[in-house]
Amino acid sequence: MLNTYLDQIKAHAEPERAKQMLAYHKVDRPYLGVANPVLNDLTKAWRQELDIPLRVNLADALWQTNIHEGRVAAAKLLTQARIRPDETVWQLLQSWLPDFDGWAVADHTCIAIQKRLSADPTRLDQVETWTNSDHMWTRRAALVATLPWTKQNHPKPDDLARRDRILSWTAGYVPDRDWFIQKAIAWWLRELSKHDAPRVIAFLDKHGDAMKPFARREAGKYLKGQLE
Repeated sequence: MLNTYLDQIKAHAEPERAKQMLAYHKVDRPYLGVANPVLNDLTKAWRQELDIPLRVNLADALWQTNIHEGRVAAAKLLTQARIRPDETVWQLLQSWLPDFDGWAVADHTCIAIQKRLSADPTRLDQVETWTNSDHMWTRRAALVATLPWTKQNHPKPDDLARRDRILSWTAGYVPDRDWFIQKAIAWWLRELSKHDAPRVIAFLDKHGDAMKPFARREAGKYLKGQLE
């Protein structure tokens, strides 16, 4: 089964692009040089033709190849709002966290995770455990995967409580000097500022001085004139 679908990806390989991708991502794994729009089209077709168990099996097999495009395709294969039942998908996505070693594959996977969290917000209890991981990319995923809670203009009380809960995780990350963690803090706050400026202003008033300067600037990008 794997070879049939992997061959479809390889049919679009561009060796020169593959060299550029390796230089850009700086993660030592095989690259085929396949553009994301091609992977979008392929995985969209696969989602339509495969039932959930087959999609889970294929996604797992693609991930295990360690090929960049294979892992991106695996994540895209599971990125869909309506998946029922979805527990096997959720468990598979979580199992990939320890393998995260760069932003690109991690972010594609986090988009799939976002869909599963939106479908069942009680899973935030499990995400909270990620914040204490020794693995930086897992800690970072807790913020990237919860970005949907930055985007609501009129959140219901439960979602507002979830927003505050995630902000408490964000505050706990502030002392972490890793660039990617600081970038994730800034990303979460910047997106939230578009929909809930008062919460971001209050956060920056309390924690901004302890953030790295670039992260504070990025977090306040859309708050010009509103910060002290």
